[in-house]
Amino acid sequence: MSILKLLIAEDDPKLLKSLIHILENNKFSVDGVNNGDDALNYGLTGEYDGIILDIMMPGMDGFEVAERLKSEEYRCEIPIIFLTALD
Repeated sequence: MSILKLLIAEDDPKLLKSLIHILENNKFSVDGVNNGDDALNYGLTGEYDGIILDIMMPGMDGFEVAERLKSEEYRCEIPIIFLTALD
């Protein structure tokens, strides 16, 4: 059974650290970034089984990152989950 590799984009350093810790303790391989530009660049590598995006981040927001990844130009097929503190 292979380990799933996830990308987490979250601008709150404490929350990012907590999420990485929780997921790694549950046998996921995790990369974490703290802004939309890095999220896009990491996501474009195609190395991930899933991406967790914060909606409000510096640079591109999560919606913009997802839109770019799924665009005709990149055609990324990695599943994306949004994470937000918004109502």
